[in-house]
Order: sequence, then C-alpha cells, then structure tokens
Amino acid sequence: MGSITGDFEDETVIVTGGSSGIGRAVALAFGEAGATVFNADVRSDPKDLDSEAPTHEAIEERGGEAEYVETDVSEPDQLEAVVTAAHEFGGVDVMVNNAGVHVNREFREVSREDFETVRDVNSRGVFFGTQTAAEDMIERDEPGVILNTASTTAIDPEWEHSHYAATKGAIRMITRSAALELAQHGIRVNSVAPGPIATEITEGWSERAAESVGSEEDEGPTTPPTRAGQPEDLTGAYLYLASEQADYVTGEQLQVDGGSQIA
Repeated sequence: MGSITGDFEDETVIVTGGSSGIGRAVALAFGEAGATVFNADVRSDPKDLDSEAPTHEAIEERGGEAEYVETDVSEPDQLEAVVTAAHEFGGVDVMVNNAGVHVNREFREVSREDFETVRDVNSRGVFFGTQTAAEDMIERDEPGVILNTASTTAIDPEWEHSHYAATKGAIRMITRSAALELAQHGIRVNSVAPGPIATEITEGWSERAAESVGSEEDEGPTTPPTRAGQPEDLTGAYLYLASEQADYVTGEQLQVDGGSQIA
C-alpha cells in the first residue's frame, strides 16, 4: 500500500500530554514531519516501558526541534503559558489537546474526587486548551488547527468507565461547538477517538487493552479487531486532520479503533 507523509516544516505544534503513550507518538510524528514541537505535560519522563529519552530529546536526536514546558492542563493559566512560549517560533499552528487521565471505578464507586480529577484534566483541559489556542490564533490573524483526543467511549459505554466516558462525550461536543464558532476565523477543530490502545495511562492498561480484544487465535464472526492498537496506529489520523488535505474537514470525530465498533 502507498503512504501519506505530511510536511509540517515551519509549523509549530503543541501536544499536551506528549511525554507518553498516544501523545508521545503524535509528538514524534509531527517532529518527523518537520514541525517544531512543544510537549506540554506535567512530567517530561515517559511512562512507556520501552522509552527512555524524554519526547523533546528524542525529537532533537532525530534532527528535529522541540521544547518541553511543564504544564498542568487543568490550570488554564498554564495552558496560556505554553501557548505564549510558542511565540518564540511564530506561534501555535496546530494544538493537540491530548492529555488525559483514567481511574478504573465501577459507577457506584466513583467518588467526587475521582470524578473531579478526571473531569479537570480531560474535559476542562480540552475546553480551555481549545479556547486558549483559538484566541492566540485569532489575535495573530492566523488560521490554525485544533485536534482533541476523545475516545470510542464517547459513544459506546464500557465497564468502569462512566466518569471517563462522560469527559470524552464532553470532548466530542466541545469539538463540534468550537468548530461551529471558529470556522469564521479559519480555525478547524476535530477530534480523534481511539479504541483500545496499549498505553500506560494507568498501570497495567496495556495488558487490559490487549485482553479486551481477545487473542489472535479466537475465531468467530466478531473478530475485529484482532489486536490492541499501538499509539503509532493513531499518528496518521492526527497528521491527516492537521494537514491541508483535510481543509474541508471540521467538527468531525475520527474513530481509530481497529473495527471494534463493528464487531
């Protein structure tokens, strides 16, 4: 099969939660495509078991340009700080609101603290990340792209995901609402909805994601997907939605789930 490679030379991309998992893979992909990448995360060290160098250092080792800015996305002032830091390279062109947290809890066991922790990072972080990036783009009179990481749980419920799913459903509507109002400013807003992806968003998540899709020896009519997705399986979706090839795409949620929604 052929391949699509993006050219993001002279573009500045902010990825929240870019130290590990999906965010790291997306940041590295934009770096490979020539962008200057800002990793906005609460920690620079990756949680990924097979990763050693922080994301910004890994990009630089491959010949790219990158920065790390310590950022708690639940604090709007810190989101404003990283967007301002991007002015050194001309300002943010692509904002990827990816940072997220998850706490496994059955619905009846979700505490207020659990709910607020997940809400503040996931939906609050995306809302104000989108707003902050959009304001900066408008003030600079520059078009731009905002991409938000949602989840297939925004549509289909999963066990022990009620509070997490609520935030991802919110992200879906934040994306659509922002796309409606920001189109007049030349800003496109879309979301990517991963299915089961083997990351360390919580300890042991990689194993649970793999188990959730069964083994490759399973047979029967409901086979898709045959494996858990890897963070790298998502990078093409982000690069496409950020590229000129997606100029006529806004307000959409692109599901990347290996077919789990049709199984």
